[in-house]
Amino acid sequence: MNIPIRSVVAGLLVIGLTAAVLTKARAGGDDYFPPVKDKPTVDECGSCHMAFPPAMLPAASWQRMMVELDDHFGDNASLDPQTAAHVTRYLVDNAADAGGRRYGRKLMKGVPAGASPQRITELPKWVREHDEVSRSEWQHKDVGSKANCPACHVDANDGYFEDD
Repeated sequence: MNIPIRSVVAGLLVIGLTAAVLTKARAGGDDYFPPVKDKPTVDECGSCHMAFPPAMLPAASWQRMMVELDDHFGDNASLDPQTAAHVTRYLVDNAADAGGRRYGRKLMKGVPAGASPQRITELPKWVREHDEVSRSEWQHKDVGSKANCPACHVDANDGYFEDD
């Protein structure tokens, strides 16, 4: 029996690529949040931490956070007024209760209407999703904090937060 090696390799390549695409598509369900694509927002927010997808918080949260940048979780992250207005507009337009509603609604379960939570890591759904992570895992030198999503979710910067 003479099986052409090129056909076998091509078939395996197609199967592998299909599996990769379907895995990403499946993760796109409950574990996908569109990543930040706006350059000024990526530049400013991503200079200190992951630029969190706007669909992870409601608009009121982003508005409050941007107004309080002089004390951003203990740091002064102030921006010039023009940049702050641009970043605020982007975050608010794509927030969980605005343009990012399709994705953010799942993370907003249990958050009272009109609330402006400041920490994604304190949202009820986030807490439930991460309740199996031990204190020592959070304190591991490669993790550092609950806000370091890419430490465990290798595709977090691309919007995929699958943990399997």
